Amino acid sequence: MYALVQNNEIVKFFNYPKSFELNGNKYSSQIFQVWSNAEKNAIGIYEVEYDHSNKKDESYYINTNEQFKFENNKVISYFGTATPKQLEDVDAVDEDGEPVLQDGVQVVIKGLKSQKISISKQQASGLLAPTDWYVVKANEVEGYTIPTAISTFRTEVRAVSNQQEAQIKSCTTAEQLKALYEYTNTGTEESPIYTRPIAEYPKEI
Repeated sequence: MYALVQNNEIVKFFNYPKSFELNGNKYSSQIFQVWSNAEKNAIGIYEVEYDHSNKKDESYYINTNEQFKFENNKVISYFGTATPKQLEDVDAVDEDGEPVLQDGVQVVIKGLKSQKISISKQQASGLLAPTDWYVVKANEVEGYTIPTAISTFRTEVRAVSNQQEAQIKSCTTAEQLKALYEYTNTGTEESPIYTRPIAEYPKEI
């Protein structure tokens, strides 16, 4: 991307090379590839440089809109300070600050913690569902016993679900919550072992 700068102000962007007219002169799209940066800068054309160090994971943060500035003879694309998303649930209110109700019940906006816990429970449910019939059979058929491997697996799934929920609830910042899900290499470069802080569910049985 390129920008046209006049009087130290960005006045136009070029998302791709194209011909244009400037101060009564016509320029071919070829100048974007053929001319040096100094030659382009001389007529006010600058290649956009990107500083996205403030841009954060949108799963956990609300980023500002992309902004542009011209300084130190450069056109910079940047983002402002990102805002962490709400961790806890909050009651929804309208523009006047009044509670938002649905069928007489307060509408609740789920925070990141509740969202993550819900995902964890869905994962647990998905892992348990294929073996639910063992439990049903054990309740309906006298003398039938759930196989030890199945019983152990189901117990492990529930334990991990509870552990994940506890880990999620213990977070006090969006960054802490994000870190729970980030894999790091705890092995070596030759034999990497990637793990993350949050408890892992057992493999499907």
